[in-house]
Amino acid sequence: MKKSILVLVWLLGSFGVFAPSLKSQERTAAKQPVAPMRPVIDDYYGTKVTDNYRYMENLKDPEVAEWFRKEDAYTRSMLDRIPGREALLEDIKKYDQAAPATVSNVTELAGGAYFYEKTLAQQNVAKLYVRQGLDGQERLLFDPAKFKETNGPQWTIDYYTPSFDGRYVAVGVSPGGSEASVLHVVDVATAAETGEAIARTRFAELAWRADNHSFFYNRLRTVTDKTKSRVYLHVVGTDESQDRAVFGYGLLPSVSVGEADFSHITTDPSSPYAVGFLFQGFDEESAYAAPVDSVGKDNAAWRKIISVSDGVGHSSGNGFAIHGDDLYLRTRQDAPRYKVVRISLSHPDFAHAETILPQSQAVVQDIVAAKDALYVQELDGSFDRLLRIPYGAAPEQVALPLAGSLVDVSTSTQSAGVTFAMLSRTKTRAIYRYDPDTHMVVDTQLQPAGPFDAPGDLESVELKVPSYDGTMVPLSVVYKRGLKLDGSNPVRLIAYGAYGLTPGLFFRPADLAWYERGGVYALAHVRGGGEYGDEWHKAGMQLTKPNTWRDLIACVEYLIQHKYTSPQRLAVFGASAGGIAVGRFLTERPDLVAAVVDAYGVSNPLRFEFSPSGSSQISEFGSVKSQAGFEDLYAMDSYQHVRDGVRYPAVLLITGWNDPRVDSWQPGKMAARLQSATASLRPILLSVHYNGGHGPGGLTKEQSEIAQADEMSFLLWQFGMPEFQPIKK
Repeated sequence: MKKSILVLVWLLGSFGVFAPSLKSQERTAAKQPVAPMRPVIDDYYGTKVTDNYRYMENLKDPEVAEWFRKEDAYTRSMLDRIPGREALLEDIKKYDQAAPATVSNVTELAGGAYFYEKTLAQQNVAKLYVRQGLDGQERLLFDPAKFKETNGPQWTIDYYTPSFDGRYVAVGVSPGGSEASVLHVVDVATAAETGEAIARTRFAELAWRADNHSFFYNRLRTVTDKTKSRVYLHVVGTDESQDRAVFGYGLLPSVSVGEADFSHITTDPSSPYAVGFLFQGFDEESAYAAPVDSVGKDNAAWRKIISVSDGVGHSSGNGFAIHGDDLYLRTRQDAPRYKVVRISLSHPDFAHAETILPQSQAVVQDIVAAKDALYVQELDGSFDRLLRIPYGAAPEQVALPLAGSLVDVSTSTQSAGVTFAMLSRTKTRAIYRYDPDTHMVVDTQLQPAGPFDAPGDLESVELKVPSYDGTMVPLSVVYKRGLKLDGSNPVRLIAYGAYGLTPGLFFRPADLAWYERGGVYALAHVRGGGEYGDEWHKAGMQLTKPNTWRDLIACVEYLIQHKYTSPQRLAVFGASAGGIAVGRFLTERPDLVAAVVDAYGVSNPLRFEFSPSGSSQISEFGSVKSQAGFEDLYAMDSYQHVRDGVRYPAVLLITGWNDPRVDSWQPGKMAARLQSATASLRPILLSVHYNGGHGPGGLTKEQSEIAQADEMSFLLWQFGMPEFQPIKK
C-alpha cells in the first residue's frame, strides 16, 4: 500500500567539554506541564500491570488535548532557545532547496507517457505531472494545494494510479497527514476532474480494467475502521452510490473471510483475469482468480489459487506479477530468502508451481512484469541488484550505475524495459531507465541536478557487529573523509527491525548540515527487518523481539569500542515500529547514549491492538488474548519498563496529531512516564506536529526542514557542542 532507536549513574563532572550545561536544562513544573497519574491495574494471567496514564488514550478529552498542547509549547520554547539552531536551519534550507525540484513516484506507461510527483525548490508540497516521452512538454495534472482552506492543514497526494492507456488518472489526497484519502479522477487530456470525490479510500489499492474507464478499489467502512473489508467496482463519471461490492467480506461463497482480513484486486491489460487477494496478517495472503469481465456480475466464479500456507505475501515487497495467463509469485515456502515461481491463472496448481528463480544468498524483494521480461529486485548484502528474466529464458543481471537501493520500479506489460530510481549512501537520488534492446541503463534526467547532489568527500563502510549471542549484525556508517576515530564524533544511529522491511541509509543534500558539523550517520540492521529474508524477520518478532534491541545495544557498544564516538556524543533514533527498538534500548542501557529520538514510535505495545490500526499488527507483535502473547508484548513494551529513579538520557519524542498508524497517545504516555521517572536533569521533550501524520506525511517542505533542524540541534545541544549551548540564566 503506497504512500522511513540499565541503570545510569551520571557523573555530572565527568563530561568535560562534551557535556551541555545541565542547569540550563532543568525542568520545572511551572514551565513543563505535569501529567497527573490515574492508575489503572490490569491482571494478565496473574501478572498485575499498572498503567498510570491510561486516560491519555482518549485524545478527544479536553484535558488530555490541553496537556499535549502545553507539552508541545514547552518543547518549542526549549528548542527555539538553542543558539545554533537558526544557522543550522538556514543551512538545511540552502541544501534542501538547491536543486530546481525533487521528483518521485515515476510511472511509465506504454507509448512513453511519464507520470510523476514533483516539488519545486520553493514549493511546499508535491504536485502530479505528466509528459509524453522524456523530452516531452511537462503538464501539471493535479495540485493538492487547491483543497487547502484558510488556516487549515495542507493536503497532500497519498497515491495515484493512471489507467493503462493514460487517459485517466485516479489520485488519492488527504489533509494533514491523516491518510483519510479522498479519491479523485482526472482526465489527462484536459487536466479536468471527472467529478469523483470518494472518501474512505486510504487503502484503495486501485486496479483499472482493460476498458480504461472503470476500476476496482477498496473502500473502508469508516475513515479508521478497516474491518469487513470490501472491494468495489467504479465507472468513471458515475456516482459512488452506484458502486457495487465485488470482492471481500461476505462476498466469497464457501470462504470464511475474517472481519480483520483486508481485500484488494489486481489486474493487468495483458490478462483476462482479475486476482483478488485476502490479506490475513502482516505478510500472509490467500488469493483467488476470476475472469475480469465476470467480476461485478452475479456469476463471478472466484477460484482459489494460493493459500496462506503457500508463503506468499507482499507487505515487505511486491510479491506478485501478472503476465497474460501467468501469475508470478514471490514465496518463502522452503525458501527463507524467497524464490520466484509461476502458476497458470486458467489452471492454477501452486503445489506444482514452476520455479523461475530459485533461492540464493540474495533476498528477493520485488517482482514486476514488462512486455519483454520479468524484472526481479534483490537485496545482496547491503545493496540492491536487478535481474532480468526473459520469458522462457535464463536470468541475466542488469548492470546498475551505482551501489545503492532501487525504488519506484515501474514497468508495463505493454512495453519493454523498466524505469527505476536509485538511492545511494553518498549521492542523491536519480531516475534511470533500462532499455533491453541496447542493454543500457540511462539517466532519464527527470530528476533535475543540483549543486550538492554528489559531495566528493563522503565515505561509507559496511561493518559486521557480533551481537550478544554471536549473530553478526550489519552496520552501515557514513561520514566525511578523514574521520578520526578518537571518540569525539557526533553519531546518529538509526534502527528499525520490524515487519521484514529493510530500511536504508540514503543521502539527501540537507544531510550536509549534519556532516559539515562533524556528524556521522549510522544504520543498525537489527533483527526483525528483511536484510536476510524471512529468517531474519522471524528472529525479531513476538517471542524473539528482544533480539531487536539487543542487536542495537551491540551496535552502540561497537561504535564506542572502536572510537567512532563516545556515550557523550551518541544518539539512537527510531521511528514507527522502530520505537520498540530504541525504547527498549533506552530502558535497558540508558548509560550508553546522550540522547534518544523516538519519532511516531510504538511505545506501549500492550495497548496497541486496542487502537483502530491495532488488529492488523497482531501477526507481527502478538495479542494479549493469550498468555504467551501477553508475555511477548510486555517484554517489548518500553512504557512498562521505565523505572523510577533512573538517570535517563535526554529524549525527544515526536508525534503527528493526525497519525492513523501509531496514535499520539503512545508517545504521549511514554513522555509522561519518563518525565515522572527520570532522576537526571536531561530534558524529556514531546513535539507534536498538529498538521502532520505518520512520519513526514502531511508535512510541508518548510515544516520538514524545521523538524530536521529541531532534531539536529537537539542532539548537538545534548552532545555538548559549544555553539549549541543555551546561555545560563
